[in-house]
Amino acid sequence: MKPAACAYHTFAFAWLAGKAAVLLINAVHFPRLRPQPLPADRPRVSILIPARDEAANLPHTLPGVLAQGADEVIVLDDGSRDGTAQIACQLGARVVRGQPLPPGWFGKPWACQQLSVLASGDLLIFTDADVAWHAGALGAVLHELETSGADLLSVQPRQSNRTIGERLLTPLVDAAVLSYFPYPVITLPQAAATIANGQVMAFRRGALERAGGYALVRRDLLEDTQLARRLKARGGRVASALGRDAIGVRMYRSYPDSVRGFSKNVLPIHLHSRPLLLLSAAAHLAVYTLPWLMNVPGARALRVLGLLERTAAAVIAGRRTPADLLEGLLGPATPLLALPVYLRAARRRVVWKGREYPQGEAKDERGPALSIRRASASGPKLKG
Repeated sequence: MKPAACAYHTFAFAWLAGKAAVLLINAVHFPRLRPQPLPADRPRVSILIPARDEAANLPHTLPGVLAQGADEVIVLDDGSRDGTAQIACQLGARVVRGQPLPPGWFGKPWACQQLSVLASGDLLIFTDADVAWHAGALGAVLHELETSGADLLSVQPRQSNRTIGERLLTPLVDAAVLSYFPYPVITLPQAAATIANGQVMAFRRGALERAGGYALVRRDLLEDTQLARRLKARGGRVASALGRDAIGVRMYRSYPDSVRGFSKNVLPIHLHSRPLLLLSAAAHLAVYTLPWLMNVPGARALRVLGLLERTAAAVIAGRRTPADLLEGLLGPATPLLALPVYLRAARRRVVWKGREYPQGEAKDERGPALSIRRASASGPKLKG
């Protein structure tokens, strides 16, 4: 075997073997939520929903949130251009119109910071408007928080993909978490050994206050993981769990939606490094696509391993319908389908929900920050 072929063979098998080992570890150790009744002695709970242009999602998801039995559910309408506020009101939620986005802040951190001030709970649970809470979900979150002793529990909702377009890229969320991040490492005290999912973030209020709240990540597109890391660096404990039967999500409704959604996070995931972004794209093409195009060393074994990896991630995440399992057949094409994501992510600016954000290393540009104070009995107050 020629040196170049030998190097490729070693790299490809080492890559796949490493990811297979992580999948096996997570199959054993990654916590799963199971629906639970609400404990009688629970703390006061606020469920907080930042919503911008979510009129299509709220009729499907908000009733389930309202049925959980939380002490309060607050929807913050973040400058929506559709009927988000009206629909949330009609469904019975408390709706607050968000303040205009100030200089030095990105949209979601600003919305969550305002919600932090408005909330009166001892536990603050932030959840996206497209996340579905099923019966017993709040009890499951409270049980896992108590079991883990975490100051922040983030949940990886079970994906609900119904069309072919949704299945092309969206399941990569589960595949990335479950094949790259072994759960025992995530629980280590080192801040860098941390991931989080902003779709569901459950904080103990005191820990969030001590850390400094969402002002810490006011200019982060990857605000969930960055906030978790900074909370851990300040002595907080971070945990995660799979949503399974308790919490699900339908993130994107088409392939173009997936491309737009993923492109805003891919560069921060790659440490804001465009060379690293390029290397990542090339490595995925070499490992998953090239064995199907060329007779490279070990091509047959590489093909089989590449097909099985995504199917294994779906099984661990609790996605076990025939259509879910057949997504593994997309493995060879996935790096090609992801190329538009990489190309968009490499741009200097990214657009999301009508707002344009700079792409690059996040800078601490001081803008107005809201202090996190418990809402008083006379009503919530925003403090500048």
